Amino acid sequence: MRGAGPLTRAALAAAVAAAAGCGDPKPLPFEPGGGGPDPNARFSRVQGEVFSVSCTLAGCHAGPGPAAGLDLEPASSYAAIVRVPSAQRADLARIEPYQPDRSYLIKKVRGDADVTGSAMPLTGALSAEQRTLLVDWVRRGAPLD
Repeated sequence: MRGAGPLTRAALAAAVAAAAGCGDPKPLPFEPGGGGPDPNARFSRVQGEVFSVSCTLAGCHAGPGPAAGLDLEPASSYAAIVRVPSAQRADLARIEPYQPDRSYLIKKVRGDADVTGSAMPLTGALSAEQRTLLVDWVRRGAPLD
């Protein structure tokens, strides 16, 4: 159409949905409310809000001889988890970027039936906010920031 301004993404999505007879348009993953991971889910937050407060306790995943050989102290945690095979299930990485359901650490935190031993952390379940932060960081590709 001549004289009309460019369509916004939302307007274009609405027009396509209406033309296809799909009912109300759904937000795209990159739009607010689109269901994408929280862009503020960063590794520095995962370390500070999850690992450092729930996992690096004495006798757990810190110090000499950390449980399952998994050191989650700040200096070594990223290298110890991202794309590193799990000690319990070599077919799964501890953290598989973009794939929380293929990440053993996520499964362990959730207490999935296909993990070895108890859900983590042993001191009590992570809060919903901590779990969401961890999952969203993995969904973002587990970047080191």
